Amino acid sequence: MKRHNLLFAACCAAAISMATPAYAGDNEGKIQLKAFATGVLPDGAITDVKTDLIGLPAGSQTRATDSYVPTIAAEYFLSSNFSIETICCITPHDVRGTGALARARLIENAIILPATVTAKYHFNLSEGVKPYLGAGPTHFFIFSEDVGADAAALGATDVNLSDELGFVLQAGLDLKLNDKGLGLSVDAKRYFVGTTATFRAGAATALQTKHDLDPWVISAGLAYRF
Repeated sequence: MKRHNLLFAACCAAAISMATPAYAGDNEGKIQLKAFATGVLPDGAITDVKTDLIGLPAGSQTRATDSYVPTIAAEYFLSSNFSIETICCITPHDVRGTGALARARLIENAIILPATVTAKYHFNLSEGVKPYLGAGPTHFFIFSEDVGADAAALGATDVNLSDELGFVLQAGLDLKLNDKGLGLSVDAKRYFVGTTATFRAGAATALQTKHDLDPWVISAGLAYRF
């Protein structure tokens, strides 16, 4: 859990470091903070089998479970139309079997920290209504994963999901509620990132598979700009 705490602190520090004063003469602040309720909806399908010493049955497939968590976003406006945003969250997931592995418990309690930075363009459609598009890099840190009961029954003693780099696309809408910086925000992100699952039996690699995570991340909540 020490790694978990360090990564969480680093992400929050990145958000705080963006909080600089507004430029003189601007009628809107340069900093926007958002508190969201967020759904993380990953895929988790197997895309390649690298090692298979246990003999997966034909039609074996997997999925990662959805997660619903609070998240925070911090955004710095370079101008009225351009901004840079980072997020702070961790999401727990399990991995279950589908197809020939239907309902099999394979991985439990995997925690993902999606270190993400996006560059965003904001459209001025009307007073107080600003839709936006964004894109940027992400790095998924995955930790705390445990062997599921059905994988353990097949002899797996340890499992690891690899950390990976990826890319994210973003779209959303900010709606101004008053002249004191309060607003509503809805946001949708599509991540393009995978992972490699390695199951070990003792010191030997018994199964190694590549997976698409590629989650949709849907958020809604309050924003405060200052």
